[in-house]
Amino acid sequence: MDILSLIGILTALIAIIVGQVLEGGHISSLLQATAFMIVIGGTLGAVLLQSTRPQFLAGVRMARWIFQPPNSDYEAWIKVVVSWSNTARRGGLLALEGPMQAERDPFVKRGLQMLVDGGEPEAIRRMMEVEIDVYEDKHRAAAKIWEAAGGYAPTIGILGAVMGLIHVMENLSDPSKLGSGIAVAFVATIYGVGSANLLFLPIANKLKTLIAMEVKRREMLIEGIFAIASGENPRIVESKLRGFIS
Repeated sequence: MDILSLIGILTALIAIIVGQVLEGGHISSLLQATAFMIVIGGTLGAVLLQSTRPQFLAGVRMARWIFQPPNSDYEAWIKVVVSWSNTARRGGLLALEGPMQAERDPFVKRGLQMLVDGGEPEAIRRMMEVEIDVYEDKHRAAAKIWEAAGGYAPTIGILGAVMGLIHVMENLSDPSKLGSGIAVAFVATIYGVGSANLLFLPIANKLKTLIAMEVKRREMLIEGIFAIASGENPRIVESKLRGFIS
């Protein structure tokens, strides 16, 4: 679990709440169901309108990466690839059928399958590079729904503020209704700006970083599989892979 993400979210929330209390305000004044519905509902609607169904669903599923990111431990993967190289050097490429069957990552499994099948090194590289390109395009498009939400939320927050002020203007003759209208106006702005800058945009940027790390891991694996297919010495394979993290 990525503890840093959890700490970040909690720190942001605590800072806002403590700041409100220190200024003499009440936490309950930040809780406005109407403002929440306008901002979050409006933002969701805008994101749904701009996205395709697969993009939206993929983006929602990717949110779990914030707390459970993909395994991009480069050192661990270097050890795994070097072990494949040693296995292939001792028993030939067919000896990699065991590691292939045990592998859960579909991308890695397909690469090992092509090795076991005796594919040409360049052909294996081309096929795996195409798969990386498709993977990156698909996941970046999915991550953009969070970036889009970060763009729409502040504007919709302003829309909520204007709606609250309209409500105030309509009830100038009834002072008892002025406070609630003004509260919705300002809280809607807080929800819009806060959700964008404390949640949606940070999530989008973290997902982009994780996608880049995953792409780098896959490129490293391609280089390792290519080197194994070319019959290179395991020490040379390890040296090449370490170039990705030097």
